[in-house]
Amino acid sequence: MAVRHLISLDDLTDADLRSIVTRGAGFSSGRPAPERTLEGTVAGIYFRKTSTRTRTAFSSGALRLGAQIIAYNGGDLQTNTGESSQDTGRVFSRMLDTLVARTAGDPQELRAWAAAQDRMSVVNAMSADEHPTQALTDLTTLLRHFGRIEGLRVLYIGEGNNTAAALALGLTRFPGTELELRTPEGYGLAEDVRARALSLAAAHGSVISERHDMRDLPAGVDAVYTSRWQTTGTSKPDPDWRRVFAPFQVTEALWEASPGAVFLHDLPAHRGEEVTAGVLDGPRSIAFEQAGNKMYSAMAVLEWCRVGIVADAAGGAG
Repeated sequence: MAVRHLISLDDLTDADLRSIVTRGAGFSSGRPAPERTLEGTVAGIYFRKTSTRTRTAFSSGALRLGAQIIAYNGGDLQTNTGESSQDTGRVFSRMLDTLVARTAGDPQELRAWAAAQDRMSVVNAMSADEHPTQALTDLTTLLRHFGRIEGLRVLYIGEGNNTAAALALGLTRFPGTELELRTPEGYGLAEDVRARALSLAAAHGSVISERHDMRDLPAGVDAVYTSRWQTTGTSKPDPDWRRVFAPFQVTEALWEASPGAVFLHDLPAHRGEEVTAGVLDGPRSIAFEQAGNKMYSAMAVLEWCRVGIVADAAGGAG
């Protein structure tokens, strides 16, 4: 089977996307029980930036599927002494079967590593513009909770960061879904992401919209989602940015119009900033189940990259 890479959700066909999400939800439910489908392979886990969930998810997931892992921090490699990124990628590809990398920078570096060889799968564990494995986790969580993704209505509140971008590029590929984003002025989705998401929505019969205020919020949504205001590895040029973000805090009052909604957060969370403690720790929050699903989603990604297992609608494999 040809080596597969996941740098962006754009790299996935609709069938691939559904397969990974369904496989992850199946793992989460215990059906099927994990097999050692990656026995005899070695995965590199390379994180230049901090990570709790994604690094642990891919490390634990790889081990559960039978792979061995080698972990690298940002200061471990000879790139710090002048070796080029290109040469580093060439070396990796001769020793590793899969490389899971968080650069928090330009994804073109990952694309260069993928394009230069046909031995090693490359997985983007978060770049500056997109967090594809987070979206796969989010979709897996929605499928596990609701039993479907089609037709769900999601309200996203906060910065149009790489998590929001991936959510927009993933959820819009499911018919009948509605994603409404409320982002602070100047901190919305990037123009290219918005254009791609609108195109996907038109092609798949879904809806995406974005506003920069908190007036007239939609009622009866299925999920309310937020992300931390200060994205990992970034800073904001405006010293007064917290004042701009303050109206976009997720509070208990949002559930008056959507009493059945669940709460999602990609974590880490800052209680009292983007979300109140009453919401994050309250009965509608499934944020920590969402975090746990990151491992199951990572397992599905690792399998898809190396062995191409395809999940059916019931969570099995064919």
